[in-house]
Amino acid sequence: MRYKKIKPEGGWGYVVGLGLAISLMCALGTLPSFGLMFGDFLTNLGEETSAIALITSCFFSSFSIAGLFTNTLFKKYTVRKIGIAGAVLYVIGSFMVVFVTSVTQLLVSFSVIQGVGFGLIIPSAYTTFNLYFEEKRVFMMSIAQTIIGVGSMVYPIVIQWLMDTYGFRGCMVIMAALNGHAIVGMLVMHPVEWHMKKVPIDQITPEDGNGVKKTNGDLDESAAQKLLPKPVQQIRDGEQKLNSRRASSISSLGNWTGPILISDASERDKKPAGKWQVLVDFLDLTLLSDLVYVNIILGISFALFSDNTFFAVLPMYLFHLNFSKQDTAKIIAIGAAADVASRTFLALASTCIKVKSRYVYLAGAAFAVAARLAHLCVFDFTGMAFIIGIMGFLRTWIHVPLPLVFAEYLPEKRFPSGYGLFMAISGAIGFIIGPISGYVRDATKSYAIFFNFLTLCMAFCAVPWILEILYVKCRKKELHTETNVADIELEERK
Repeated sequence: MRYKKIKPEGGWGYVVGLGLAISLMCALGTLPSFGLMFGDFLTNLGEETSAIALITSCFFSSFSIAGLFTNTLFKKYTVRKIGIAGAVLYVIGSFMVVFVTSVTQLLVSFSVIQGVGFGLIIPSAYTTFNLYFEEKRVFMMSIAQTIIGVGSMVYPIVIQWLMDTYGFRGCMVIMAALNGHAIVGMLVMHPVEWHMKKVPIDQITPEDGNGVKKTNGDLDESAAQKLLPKPVQQIRDGEQKLNSRRASSISSLGNWTGPILISDASERDKKPAGKWQVLVDFLDLTLLSDLVYVNIILGISFALFSDNTFFAVLPMYLFHLNFSKQDTAKIIAIGAAADVASRTFLALASTCIKVKSRYVYLAGAAFAVAARLAHLCVFDFTGMAFIIGIMGFLRTWIHVPLPLVFAEYLPEKRFPSGYGLFMAISGAIGFIIGPISGYVRDATKSYAIFFNFLTLCMAFCAVPWILEILYVKCRKKELHTETNVADIELEERK
């Protein structure tokens, strides 16, 4: 009997999920607490909001540039080696932060070295995770993100206690040691070939080109499709492009308009490759020919910049409102607790509710816009804790579905290049808008205007996506009408 190897859907995959959670928690847990860790340090240097915006934007720029080259690195080295190298860089940068005395040194150690390290960790972890899971992908990702959320909830309180007990330098030493767990997380990222399951071939249902299992009815329909006249085939092919996605649920987040466009390699290889073509192939820029992919990466890039910058500056805003450090840490912890609750809710909901994840992401962005506007009208501890809790709950809808949107929209082999290209464009956007947002705050001396600017960035995700939904639905109706007309003409010919 012949066998075929399939994804484990468990086993060592659970360890991989835990490794992903540990690695990401080391970085994502500290980013929302950036103001707590470096607020007094930057204030003593005469820098405040502008420096935080610059440092965080440079961090994400380095993170994104590193991610852009991971696809090429994966072709030369194993994913695990790249992930371990990234974790080592991240830990080195963490220990360098202990000795910083200026903004420039902080930029080099935190923004550049840690940013590059984290940029290598993220695609390595997500690529390995996607290779281990298919059916359980969203459920396991939600569990991993819940663990990360628990870390984000605990980190602000721990950091504030460390700052009060051991001071800035002592706190940085302990945080660097905690970040060393990222290396452990990357060490467990075994190649999936080591743990593949063997299944008899006769138990495997035929699959189409996207890896979707087909029933006999699907196969018969596909054979019958070839017998239709060419005009009818062209119309139905157009309609099929709008529907040909893997069955999407909260676990198959977001495929709206058909597979991404891939240029014909056989025709391209006949022509000598120019410098531009070499660059296109190196960075896989053909992905940018798909407008839906472009809309995805631009929307998510603006949303991530808005979200990360908002929570990085939030402690400084609370200090501006005369909240104590203890109250500020409590408010941030409440937001993180709501984040954890939301991740748990999403993990449970994914087992019984089928919703496209881009809809989940869109809902998170749209509701976040409303919550941001509301929070500017609140100034007391109870009200602020409540509204930050709401934003923490919505934050999950922006971060958890993110890698799954790309995992489901892109073919498996193009996930590293597609995600890396997104990281590069996201970093470029952050690098450009980060200093602008800092200038807005320093020039106007108004946190309200600064936060409204960030809210506008979040709207750049929600509005274009809504317009895309409307366009796709209208286009599907037109194609459906054309198909019905073609069917009537075909019946009349008979």
